[in-house]
Amino acid sequence: MFESAELGHKIDKETYDAEEPVLRLSLLEAQFTLAKTRDFPVIVLIGGVDGAGKGPTVNVLNAWMDPRLIETNAMGAPSDEEEDRPRMWRFWRALPPAGKIGIFFGSWYSQPILNRVYGETGASDLEKSIEEIERFEAMLAAEGALILKFWFHLSKKAQKKRLKALEKDSVNHWRVQDTDWERFEMYDRFRKISELTLRRTSKGHAPWHVVEGGDERYRNLTVGRTLLAALRERLDGVQPEPAAAAAPPPLPSVDGRNVIDALDLSLALKKKEYEERLAELQGRFNGLSRHKKFARHALVAVFEGNDAAGKGGAIRRMTGALDARFFRVVPVAAPTEEERLHPYLWRFWRHIPRRGNCVIFDRSWYGRVLVERVEELSPEDAWMRAYGEINDFEEELARHGCILAKFWLAIDRNEQEARFRARQDTGYKRFKLTPDDWRNRDKWDLYVHAVSDMVDRTSTSVAPWTLVEANDKYHARIKVLETLCERIEAAF
Repeated sequence: MFESAELGHKIDKETYDAEEPVLRLSLLEAQFTLAKTRDFPVIVLIGGVDGAGKGPTVNVLNAWMDPRLIETNAMGAPSDEEEDRPRMWRFWRALPPAGKIGIFFGSWYSQPILNRVYGETGASDLEKSIEEIERFEAMLAAEGALILKFWFHLSKKAQKKRLKALEKDSVNHWRVQDTDWERFEMYDRFRKISELTLRRTSKGHAPWHVVEGGDERYRNLTVGRTLLAALRERLDGVQPEPAAAAAPPPLPSVDGRNVIDALDLSLALKKKEYEERLAELQGRFNGLSRHKKFARHALVAVFEGNDAAGKGGAIRRMTGALDARFFRVVPVAAPTEEERLHPYLWRFWRHIPRRGNCVIFDRSWYGRVLVERVEELSPEDAWMRAYGEINDFEEELARHGCILAKFWLAIDRNEQEARFRARQDTGYKRFKLTPDDWRNRDKWDLYVHAVSDMVDRTSTSVAPWTLVEANDKYHARIKVLETLCERIEAAF
């Protein structure tokens, strides 16, 4: 795979001086067109062997184009804050919005490759990482991102020569660290594992471009030409090869029954029993949140449900047992302009808590397979694809030690109407009722179908759904608190 990048490619100075200003102008024009249309983001990954010119190439791209429209991310070893969150959190947070170019100097490939090179992980771990990366990039491409991946290569002989030359350079000697020579000693293993990873992850929607790094002029022009060609092709309306994504299997339909209609909504508690259980469970929940083992975890609680099903009341009984310094409630509404310029899950990744903390989502990423599906705000292929993307997202959270608790609060139509009318008649509750709430009742059956699909497709062993019978608020609040305690204790 690297043979063509060991041929000694060079560009003479005359050719370079003639082409560079033309290429720079063309890149600027394409960049400004992208910024004006904001049709898609551009993600550029820079990786490769030490001494092959990765850093200088990043500097050249920023010099040739308008740096105000470029977001450059030097992804070295994760910080303490980043270590406290799932591995992909820092990459999600740095994804560029539509209309901008995001350069990743070091990326989601770096750690899996290095871990395998140093023997810290096995072959199966690398395979798993590759599969996760493939799904991640397929999702980015499906969301419209233009992905370009550059791997800067040097032969073993050329790398040694390059590192020695840099060491002797009075200006650039700082570029060579002890780790560079340490990795050089493992060159053959590094090459083998890198080649496997590149071969497996070079797709039509996210191709790898291997660039020989020995000659600066050749390197700069090759990267610039490749970036310009990809930008112009997309701006001119040529769509990339679609990312392969398996559609979820059809759900069985036998007798019309579903998980929502099967709930016993008559379940209820007397007020006295409720108050006793509430005090007991809030104390238990508080103790678990302060337990030393909780410092190794984070709690992510998701509340979905019918309008007026009591999500807010259940959340207040939950937060009433917690230290306000260690939890945050995230109310989810229609995406902002900034959020619409990023992949769908970006706005939720931003709120994932550190270990020892809790985040509560009042509505969540499930809006894509619920309201966006029923109201036809997203095309079918987008919300069908979302089931798998959501499962991947939640699995990654769970691997990091996040405890996921997902609640669907269910009420029947008559109870919902009664609660709507009570809100109309109560001054301080009127703000909770909108015309959309009444309009959504006309699509009750469509929502029941969508919720049943959601539960069947996304209730997994690491992130199961808890269906809460919520016609009686007392019963609902106790079931939520009891489930939270059980989920945390199971994680301990």
